[in-house]
Amino acid sequence: MTNVSNHEQNVIAAAQWLADQKEPPAMVVPTIRKRFSLSAKEACDACALAQKYRINRRAFG
Repeated sequence: MTNVSNHEQNVIAAAQWLADQKEPPAMVVPTIRKRFSLSAKEACDACALAQKYRINRRAFG
């Protein structure tokens, strides 16, 4: 079993939350930084991961 750090879990949670939003907030990075207690880099990583989630949902349903 892989040991995923709490920060990585927060990035994944933020990405999932962001991918589920019909209309992402206007200021995405500050919003998810505050909501999920992320650094700027982690928030950007979450945005990139959310985009991958959206693409996969469109491709695979």
